[in-house]
Amino acid sequence: MDALLAIEGLSVVFGGLRAVDKLDLAVMPGSIHALIGPNGAGKTTVLNVISGFYKPTEGTVRFDGVPIHGKVSSWISRLGLGRTFQNVRLFKALTVLENVQIGMYSRINDGVIGTIFHTPRFRKMNRQAQEECLDLLRPVGLQDKAYFKASNLSYGQQKVVEIARALAQKPKMLLLDEPAAGLNATETAELIKLVRSLVGQGITILLIEHNMRFVMNLSDRITVLNFGKKVAEGTPAEIQVDEGVIEAYLGKRRAYA
Repeated sequence: MDALLAIEGLSVVFGGLRAVDKLDLAVMPGSIHALIGPNGAGKTTVLNVISGFYKPTEGTVRFDGVPIHGKVSSWISRLGLGRTFQNVRLFKALTVLENVQIGMYSRINDGVIGTIFHTPRFRKMNRQAQEECLDLLRPVGLQDKAYFKASNLSYGQQKVVEIARALAQKPKMLLLDEPAAGLNATETAELIKLVRSLVGQGITILLIEHNMRFVMNLSDRITVLNFGKKVAEGTPAEIQVDEGVIEAYLGKRRAYA
């Protein structure tokens, strides 16, 4: 089976700083792959290259067989790659439903004329988009808050709205940047269920996360970075017994199951 996301020899240099150093990474379809490491390891830089916010200094990135390195984020999104961010990026004055619907823009855009004059075609597409977004909110448990302002939701609920907005793009793959950050134990458990359900729907996940219990309980495969270099890769069981990883990234030996 071919990788859905294939990164080869990826390097990113900012001035004299090598943020990512000749990284090879393969994410298989239908898997949950975690990218971990200390702050400054280059994890978010990798996600920024994949999603089109940064251009690599060297190396290639292929998504579903298509080269995407150096392409703009909107083009990459249309291929079926969605993303959330470490810091929630919702429009707080808009409703939950409106925030999710924004994720559909690249699929329902009717051009400047339709948008300005609300043509019949635009109104029909808008109604269909709203119905589809309501359907997205049901499985994440927020259908009863569809018309709440995003600012009125808890932090954990806002993170789920951001995931729902990414799902509105109908992605083949989701990049999740610290999805469990700031969540309590109950919210984290619900997030684990949600991510697993997304994989059950055929969506592949690449995530960055510092919550090691979350990573170990959820991931199929883990890649460990330090100073932009890959220092280890394997299953959660293999990573937990890797002495270098335990000492440098996970602290003293402990169980995460």
